[in-house]
Amino acid sequence: MSRSESGYTIPELLVTLILIGLFSTLLLTFMFGYWRYGAIQEADLDTLVTRLNASDFLREQIGTSSGLIMQNSIQDTNTLKPDPAIPSNLYWIPIHAIPGTATVSGTGVTPLLYYRRYSINSSKAIIYNGTTPYEDEYILYINNANAQLMVRSLANTGATGNILKTSCPPSLATSTCPADKVIASNIKSIASRYFSRTGNLIDYTSVYDSSIPGYVGPDFSVAEVVELTLNLQKKPFLQQTQATQNSTIIRIALRNT
Repeated sequence: MSRSESGYTIPELLVTLILIGLFSTLLLTFMFGYWRYGAIQEADLDTLVTRLNASDFLREQIGTSSGLIMQNSIQDTNTLKPDPAIPSNLYWIPIHAIPGTATVSGTGVTPLLYYRRYSINSSKAIIYNGTTPYEDEYILYINNANAQLMVRSLANTGATGNILKTSCPPSLATSTCPADKVIASNIKSIASRYFSRTGNLIDYTSVYDSSIPGYVGPDFSVAEVVELTLNLQKKPFLQQTQATQNSTIIRIALRNT
């Protein structure tokens, strides 16, 4: 009595396994490619939002300031880059109108700009000392460890009713001393330039006086426009390369007094 038997032959089984492997490879390649593209797009979107937010903040803050300054005059008990010439460590290191690029590297902080703004009360009115407005001061700096652009606020304690609070490093923040504000993350470098109203480049190091000796070139007092170029980079999730790099140029007309 004969019996019919059905099933796969070895060649058929091998062909089936090869086809399954091929289609699985194609499917996984498509899935990972799609996921990678999505991660890159997400990183692009994050840096775009960061650039827009940073641009809005800096234009509003610096554009309505009363000008750039070389060093804070309001004491700061949490100075992150103190002036070595002043033993109290209550004043940030002086900076001048020198075009250049600050690159994120290592730890510590890199001061970028110092500026003043009028002190205001809860009604958004300027607080005066007689006929002279009180002024608060701000320190714009790069936190190298976190690749963040941050700002320290220094409130003028003489301005009664001042709504601004002096800020602190995030690790020391309290209810009375809020954390420094993060302006932008994923910073790679920031380039800065300064111009007169007529468009001439201002560079403190352009004139050297050998009798001092020292630089005596034009400084912040004559700067009418500041240009900041923010270069950002973000590594897409679970990828090994810095696939997303973007830049934005921010030009701000100053209201010097």
